[in-house]
Amino acid sequence: MTRIGGAEMVDWNLAVATATRLVRPGPEVSRGEARAVVAELRRHARASEEHVRGFTRMGTGTAHDTPILVVDRPGWVRANVAGFRELLKPLLDKMQERRSGTPGGAVLGAVGGKVTGVELGMLLSFLASRVLGQYETFAPATRELPAAENGGGRLLLVAPNIVHVERELDVEPHDFRLWVCLHEETHRTQFTAVPWLRDHLEGEIQSFLGETEMDPMTVLERIREAAQSLAGGRPEGEEGDESRSIVELVQTPAQREILGRLTAVMSLLEGHADFVMDGVGPDVVPSVGEIREKFQQRRARGASRLDLALRKLLGLDAKLRQYKDGERFVRSVVEQVGVDGFNRVWTSPNTLPTKAEIAKPADWVARVHRKSEA
Repeated sequence: MTRIGGAEMVDWNLAVATATRLVRPGPEVSRGEARAVVAELRRHARASEEHVRGFTRMGTGTAHDTPILVVDRPGWVRANVAGFRELLKPLLDKMQERRSGTPGGAVLGAVGGKVTGVELGMLLSFLASRVLGQYETFAPATRELPAAENGGGRLLLVAPNIVHVERELDVEPHDFRLWVCLHEETHRTQFTAVPWLRDHLEGEIQSFLGETEMDPMTVLERIREAAQSLAGGRPEGEEGDESRSIVELVQTPAQREILGRLTAVMSLLEGHADFVMDGVGPDVVPSVGEIREKFQQRRARGASRLDLALRKLLGLDAKLRQYKDGERFVRSVVEQVGVDGFNRVWTSPNTLPTKAEIAKPADWVARVHRKSEA
């Protein structure tokens, strides 16, 4: 744990307690129905591995030990808190060193840890009822939540959310469950078939966190600017900031540069997963066309006006663009150079697309293929 004067910088236990207290209950199902859903999701997850590897031609000769966990909403919260705790440890250690010599640092640490724990719990309670599945890349193993060896990840499938969405969309449940598993299995294949990808992504994230301005007054000023922007007022000279999320407003220029690279990678990963789930779909998911159409409509409109507002506030609308832009990039590249030609994207960090190339796939093809053929 990261502590200041005996107080945690982030009260992780309070974050879990807050999220599990606030998260909405899942759909009503009988005990027998719940057991059947869990069993089916596990079967689909295992079957998806062969489908995805065959379609992508990735990792066909390798085996991996990534566990598949079917969880409820509180289980998803606990897993993500463990991941956050691991990923943020270097930043929190840095903050501990910075504040330990500050007058009143212990008091600030105690209060700040509680406040941050509550805020993180509120965010997780919002997300816990929306996430269908997740490949947790930076997942430390715990007694309750196993993970792959050597810092590998785990595949989470959130059963109540999957049931909720399949009912809301009024689609064939068995098809929808397999369709979701195809998406998440693609992420597992990406990271297990491309050994350097996890370390590269972690390096970019740690560089992003390392650029965080540690001066408390600077952070408070950025939060004030963000609040003004979200309230409709704008600091003088920042007329364009009203369209940016609070996540974007608290970044330094160096962080924005790193974020551009991270955005490109995440767009690639999410778009590739969407492309694969639809590509595999017609052969194994008979109603894939109906599922895709209804799911896209749901993504676009959000569940409510509050949902749309929160998506904007947290920057989650950017993630929705990643699905669309990334899928368009993958589809265009495959049309131009085929699946094997697209798979050159996994050669090294240098062959990953830039943010500009995500928008212009032909530029990536020209850079990677013409250079290799010259």
